[in-house]
Amino acid sequence: MTPLPRTYDVLNILLKFHAFPEEVDGKYCLVECLVPVGAGAPPNHHAGETEGFFILEGQVAFNICGEDRLAGPGDFVAIPDGAMHAFQAIGDGPARLLILNAPGQMHKAFFTGIGTALPDTQTTLPEPSKPDLAAVLKVAQQVGMTIPAPQ
Repeated sequence: MTPLPRTYDVLNILLKFHAFPEEVDGKYCLVECLVPVGAGAPPNHHAGETEGFFILEGQVAFNICGEDRLAGPGDFVAIPDGAMHAFQAIGDGPARLLILNAPGQMHKAFFTGIGTALPDTQTTLPEPSKPDLAAVLKVAQQVGMTIPAPQ
């Protein structure tokens, strides 16, 4: 079986898998993201998949269960299981962060399902494009993630 690529364009974010769940006894997936200002994840929630963010560079605005939180380098943001949350890079430049998902199968399927594979040597942001929202919503539903319709 051909191994999955490790680098993807996911919603204009450069996402690199450092660990797929099957490489760590099905315990988690670990991705590093380079997030351009204004990009991030729309409001979403998922039961049974714990998520945490560690900010390496830049500023990231989070909304967790309706509460806003700003995070910068060295900050860790834990998302309670099933909590509605969203994030967006803000400030003068891209944010770089690590995302840990446990057990990780849902996020692996979501990221690889909506992402476009890139060369593993790519370190720069992908060319911005408009996401196919219908495809994003379809994959989210297939993997058990809920993304509410925009208000």
